[in-house]
Order: sequence, then C-alpha cells, then structure tokens
Amino acid sequence: MNNFLSIDDVTNLEALVASARNFKQNPYAKKQQGEGKTLGLLFMNPSLRTRLSTQRAAYNLGMNVMVINVNQDSWQLEFEDGSVMDGSSVEHVKDAAAVFSQYCDIIGIRTFAGLVDRLVDYQEKVLHAFVKYAQVPIVSLESATLHPLQSLADVITIEETKTRSKPKVVLSWAPHPKALPQAVANSFLQWVSETDCDLMIAHPEGYNLSSDFCSGAAICHNQEEAFIDADFIYAKNWSSYEQYGKVLCTDPAWTINQEKMSLTNNGQFMHCLPLRRNVVATDEVVDHSLVLVQAKNRLFAAQAVLDQLLSTL
Repeated sequence: MNNFLSIDDVTNLEALVASARNFKQNPYAKKQQGEGKTLGLLFMNPSLRTRLSTQRAAYNLGMNVMVINVNQDSWQLEFEDGSVMDGSSVEHVKDAAAVFSQYCDIIGIRTFAGLVDRLVDYQEKVLHAFVKYAQVPIVSLESATLHPLQSLADVITIEETKTRSKPKVVLSWAPHPKALPQAVANSFLQWVSETDCDLMIAHPEGYNLSSDFCSGAAICHNQEEAFIDADFIYAKNWSSYEQYGKVLCTDPAWTINQEKMSLTNNGQFMHCLPLRRNVVATDEVVDHSLVLVQAKNRLFAAQAVLDQLLSTL
C-alpha cells in the first residue's frame, strides 16, 4: 500500500480487517512501529471522530502527530497549475505538499465536496494534488467523493456483529435539512460490495448515486420493503447526484423509527455520525444501535492502515 485513498489501494481486505481486529484486542502490539515517524493531519473541514481516532491510532503505534487546520492555521492554498497568484491564495499546493513531506512521514488530508460542480468534485482535485506533489504516502481522511477510513470501520463492524454468513445490508437514504455529499454512501457501497452480502439501496426518486458505486446492489424506492429481513440498516443522507447538490426531498416519512426496524431480521442500525436525532432516525433507534461500535472501530481501522503504510517506509 503506497497511499490510502480508496479500496483500490487495498490488496487484501480480509487481511486488513483482521489486522484492525487484532489491534482492537491489543492496541499497543506494535507500539515501536512508528517510533521516530511523524503523521501530519491536514483538515480543510470540521472533524471529530476522524481527527481523534487517527491521532490516537498514530500514538498507539508510537508516532508523533502534527495537526493543521488549513486556511486557519496556515496560508490559503492554490491548486491550479500555472495560476497567476494575485488573488486570495498565498501558497501553492506544489510548495506546501513538498514542505509537509519534509516534516512528515505520512500525510492525512480531509476535504469535502463543494456540491456546485459535479465534475470538479469527482475529479478530486485537492486530494490528487497532494498525491502528485507530496513525496510521502497520503491517507484520505474523507474526500469529495469517498470516506475510506469510515468504510473500513463499517466493514469491521459488520464482520464482528453479523449473525448470518451472508447478511442482507441496506443502505437507506434518510432526511436532512442541508445538502450533503455522496462520499459516505459511495464509499460504503464500494467497500461492502467486496464482502459476501446481499446489498440493497433504498432512496426516494431522484437520489440515484453514481453507477460507478452501485454495481451488484439492488435499488428500491420503498423503504419499508427494503427493510424486510435485513440484518443491517446503514442510514445516510446524500444530495442529488443527477441534479447535483440539490435537496429534492425532506420527507419525514423516510426517518427511520422502531416500527421500520421491526421489519428487519433483528437488524442493527448503523450510521457514521454525526447524526441529527429524530430527523435521520429516532432516539429509540439510535440508542440501541451500532453507532458507538462503529466510532470505536474508526480507531483500529486507522491503526491498521497506518501500520501497513509504515511497513513500506
């Protein structure tokens, strides 16, 4: 593994999940692995679980950690090659990435979709600029289109809690008052489709995701029908992909409640957090869910990834 940007960088998912579960049993098993190494974390957007879990994962491996809130703690970055920098941007990513590479052995980047221009977001300009100009491995802490650390934690959670060898997993759209990216939904589909499961997507009309991520998944526009006999319900809001960034529906009938969960096969509710209670799902559902298990597994997902990258340095 040279970078960690998506599941395409993982050569053996089963082995990576096993590594994370081993770290969960013994977090300090490789506490000298990162001795003398430094992880740099660059945040262009807010973060709670990603920031804390990745820092703690690095500490468990003996690494030093430096954290920068880009555009707050540092200069505003320019990403266009050949640009005449006579505007608000002060430093080019070409220079910044090279400098970070001199100080850090691994760099983590977090950036969100702008939800204005689909082509721009799906080109992943920010993430790919750091990959291009940095001389050290890059870890995606969430990008415009994917959230691989979250998805690895989700796969770990399903693996350790499933009661059937081939569970039925439903990714369900849920209401939200703001337009949100497709990153978590895209990534979840990308990772879970590599496991042995029956995968279904439930969403209102107009919320189709990119076909690049939906291969092998059944699609249903009736939430209750989708929930029947499901083992896992993964809830997430996303804005429209086709009418890019638009909120086409806020129908509270899509809020997940206990009545809907009763249609499942004693199914377990999952969400990446943060979660707007009684909008996405009711208190009763959230309070008896796997959301905190997923959050804890974020730590060991990050630790397994950092461990693999350190082994290549």
